[in-house]
Amino acid sequence: MSEITVYHNPNCGTSRNTLALLREKGLEPRVIEYVKEGWTREQLEGLIKTMGVSAHDILRVNGTRADELGLTDPAASDEALIAAMIMDPILVNRPIVVTAKGAALCRPAELVLGLL
Repeated sequence: MSEITVYHNPNCGTSRNTLALLREKGLEPRVIEYVKEGWTREQLEGLIKTMGVSAHDILRVNGTRADELGLTDPAASDEALIAAMIMDPILVNRPIVVTAKGAALCRPAELVLGLL
């Protein structure tokens, strides 16, 4: 199989479960710890386009300042959300998995199977 990339947060159980599921299938993905490495505008815009979603769909609210920053307001623009996600990478929900078949937010972890 071609390359698999997992945008991963090791502190997240779902992210760890997704990695474990891939490894159980004999696959070793490229792992990007996005909280450490951060995001670029191009990365986020590319993922959002590939996934066919809006920035609101990948916004992490629990355990973040999303409400405080006004990002949960439906009127908040994708541009505003992406700018905030670049400044504070934890605002992106995880894990996001990318394969030759596409990209998806894999919550629950079993959603990764549709990308294999």
